[in-house]
Amino acid sequence: MSSSCDVEKIAHLARISLSTQDIPLYTHHLSNILDLVEQMNCIDTTGITPMAHPLDAVARLRPDCVKETNQREHFQSNAPQVEAGLYLVPKVIE
Repeated sequence: MSSSCDVEKIAHLARISLSTQDIPLYTHHLSNILDLVEQMNCIDTTGITPMAHPLDAVARLRPDCVKETNQREHFQSNAPQVEAGLYLVPKVIE
């Protein structure tokens, strides 16, 4: 069971402004939610396999194949400094 003090504290932490007349309504709703969670905690779930997804969805994967040609030399022709197929950059950490 939650109290109006709990609702005010949660609203403050969430940076939500509540009027004083709304606090009893939110207290009632929060109590209902916590009661539902308590009911769910009482359910025996032994032997139940956890689900990764509520639907039996299968990831559509595309074949792993190369579709582009190697253009490294073309791209490195624009680089300021290249050596042995690698981009040379200034040293940042000493």
